Amino acid sequence: MLKQELLMEEYEINPYTMMIKPYIKDNELHSEIYEVDDHFIVPEKPLDIVKKGCKYFGSSFDGRRDGTKSLIMVTHKAPIIIDPYTSIYFIPTTSPTRPDCIWISHDHISSKHKGKNNNTIVSFRNNQSFEIPVSFSSFSNQLSRTAQLRISFQQNIERMEMYSPRPPKPLKMKTAEMKKVYRINRKK
Repeated sequence: MLKQELLMEEYEINPYTMMIKPYIKDNELHSEIYEVDDHFIVPEKPLDIVKKGCKYFGSSFDGRRDGTKSLIMVTHKAPIIIDPYTSIYFIPTTSPTRPDCIWISHDHISSKHKGKNNNTIVSFRNNQSFEIPVSFSSFSNQLSRTAQLRISFQQNIERMEMYSPRPPKPLKMKTAEMKKVYRINRKK
């Protein structure tokens, strides 16, 4: 059960963010944010919140999208790493530029089920469930892509950690006069 619904001026994605849904208010696109214990309405577009989250954690949305393409070769409806160190990976349900795109945190999903009208029921770890307007097979594919992204990223980190730091190069003493070639003119 949600504790309360709050209206916020702006929002920053964090480890408690479960889902960002589009919300129309006064003919304007806003966001409905679901956290583990809270529910917010924010006068920002979902994609703008995701882009701001990428910047907050030191990258850009385009940079994160390019990273996904590089790691798992996915370009359409690509999952996005917001912050890998706090396990913030988000799944778009449609093209991110569409106003009906819902962003779901991979880390908070506990299960998925087929819903009515070709929808998917997504259950979160806090026991909340939502019916999402995306087919079960499409959502399952999105979950798999995100898991693949997490694994690829983690393998790259582990690969780099396998190599111990290089020992420092020994210092070489040099004379003030470097090797110079002297020409000697001989008198004949």
